[in-house]
Amino acid sequence: MKYICLVPDGMSDLPLAELDGQTPWQAAKTPNWDKLALDSLVGTVLTVPQGMYPGSDVANMSILGYDPQKYYTGRGPIEAVAMGVPLDAKDAAYRCSLVTCDGETLLDYSSGHISTEEAAQLIAVLQDKLGSRQFKFYPGVQYRHIFAWRDGAIDVKTVPPHDIQQKPIAEYLPQGDGEDTLKELMFDSLELLDNHPVNRKRRDEGKSPGNMIWLWGQGYAPNIPNFFQLHQKQGAVITAVDVVRGLGRASGLKVIEVPGATGYIDTNYRGKAEYAVRALKDGLDFVYLHIESPDESGHEGDIDHKIGSIQDIDKYVIPRLIDGLQKFDHLRLLILPDHATPIALKTHKEGPVPFLLYDSTTPNRSSNIPFNETALEEAKTRIDDGTDLIKLLFQE
Repeated sequence: MKYICLVPDGMSDLPLAELDGQTPWQAAKTPNWDKLALDSLVGTVLTVPQGMYPGSDVANMSILGYDPQKYYTGRGPIEAVAMGVPLDAKDAAYRCSLVTCDGETLLDYSSGHISTEEAAQLIAVLQDKLGSRQFKFYPGVQYRHIFAWRDGAIDVKTVPPHDIQQKPIAEYLPQGDGEDTLKELMFDSLELLDNHPVNRKRRDEGKSPGNMIWLWGQGYAPNIPNFFQLHQKQGAVITAVDVVRGLGRASGLKVIEVPGATGYIDTNYRGKAEYAVRALKDGLDFVYLHIESPDESGHEGDIDHKIGSIQDIDKYVIPRLIDGLQKFDHLRLLILPDHATPIALKTHKEGPVPFLLYDSTTPNRSSNIPFNETALEEAKTRIDDGTDLIKLLFQE
């Protein structure tokens, strides 16, 4: 038996007047999983426990079978694991996002999707000027980086930057233990980076500069059970983002790097599918295939990008997964977004999401509903604990 869990991040949405009351998912042309849905169980699942922020860290942890209420320590430490950042027991890890800010308003959570190479130069400046035995800055991918604070504070309220685009930052700055230190670092970064040659060049090219850091998602190093010991499956993750890569490494899953995987709409969709098939052919039982592009499109509020990313997943990923795995006697494919990232909100939304479960040898025609947000109203199968979904996939 072979298993794939495909997670188009943030794909679920809300109806839009611009689409005559449809969601981007409903408006997208998805003939491949429309056909798949005819022979699949379509239901809904609550991936994020009530009361927890509906972030990708919590949601993907839940989908992998780990109770976030028990194991979640923060987004920063999960991404630190992905990057190999050394953390002692009381070292605080923060997500360090490069953002665009005019000193009063957060203009762009991703600095115009700044390149990894440009960002590395800016993070190097911060490490040189602000780094110390206590503070260290680690470069990551595009706008996503890590700040490690030796014996640092975590009892502080922070806000994800993608939640406050085009809003004054004053009321969203860190509040609590260590807030003065964090705010000082953030505003010092603005002074250091605003006129950096990288940002001068980006402005000349009409691009948003990465001129400030935003610190959030703090916590201590996670300690979660080994995936094989939990599920008796040898597996891997394929992703372009550190939060999922970190969950994979923390749980003992193999992390497979795919050339051209960007975490954006220009990602290598074909390559991701082909590497997933290859991993199963090479002997693994399970692949967790994560695709970030719908989520980024939601945060941007870009309807065309979101529809396009959904159609690209259907066109380039689904056929290659099915065709490439025909030689196996038995395949089970689970598809679901980890959470909703509505265009109208430009951030994550709590609540259940649709899922599709396909079994290559046992067609399930009981659902008789499309695989999209229609399921939120019409599905008969409703899973209230997200950690139960992978048990359904594995039939545990």
